[in-house]
Amino acid sequence: MEIRQLDFEHATRCAELEQLLFPEDNPWPRDIFVVEFAQPNNLYLGVFDGDDLLAYGGISQLGPRHDPEFEIHTIGVDPGQRRQGLGRLLMQQFMALADSLDGEVFLEVRTDNEAAIAMYEAFDFHRIGERKNYYQPSGADAYTMKRAARSER
Repeated sequence: MEIRQLDFEHATRCAELEQLLFPEDNPWPRDIFVVEFAQPNNLYLGVFDGDDLLAYGGISQLGPRHDPEFEIHTIGVDPGQRRQGLGRLLMQQFMALADSLDGEVFLEVRTDNEAAIAMYEAFDFHRIGERKNYYQPSGADAYTMKRAARSER
């Protein structure tokens, strides 16, 4: 397994995984990934087995460099590769980045996604709110979660 930065050539595979993972919640098409990859404050990483993309995730740095905050945009793991720690590998990379700049991190997660919630809590995320009907078109609710900056933990 290897973690590599994603670029335009990986957008199609990310969109395919999105369709498998989030069919009821308006999965991102290839074009959205292309736009996301092009943003200078975004970092998208993938877990690869050879050339096979097994998991992907993205984080965005917001605010000034001297006082940043971060937002997890997405994390997805191939359904056939779940429960192998691939999402955790991506989160370790993203949290190392946030910690290196002493930034807090925010994310949204479906309220019924117990596995993801448990993983985020293991990374010191805490629920700070709930967003009704956040995911569309399914209408699923989301928790907003926050991880405090390194200096505040």
